[in-house]
Amino acid sequence: MDKELADILEQLLKFRRERDWEQFHRPKELAISIVLEAAELLEEFQWKTDKEIIRHLKEGGLENIRDEVADIAVYILLLSHDLEIDLMDAIRKKLKKNAEKYPVEKARGSAKKYDKL
Repeated sequence: MDKELADILEQLLKFRRERDWEQFHRPKELAISIVLEAAELLEEFQWKTDKEIIRHLKEGGLENIRDEVADIAVYILLLSHDLEIDLMDAIRKKLKKNAEKYPVEKARGSAKKYDKL
């Protein structure tokens, strides 16, 4: 794991330990929290046109979005740690799988799912 990411994880674990929150951070609860925070992220964009989103970002919405993205990342880091998933390795492996599922010659410029290419 990258040094900076490892440092952040250590800070998160210390924060959690100090508050005795490990008892609440079972995998199911962490997974639920990821989805809930992702829904809060979606709310920042809901019902807005592209122009309204640009205005929203300039008027302070970017700070809210930054916070929601951070919340999602925090829960992903904690879940990965607790399940002993090497997050960086998992991402590298997933990129390899995606490269196989979405070869450039078939997927370039297409939003189709791999089984529809």
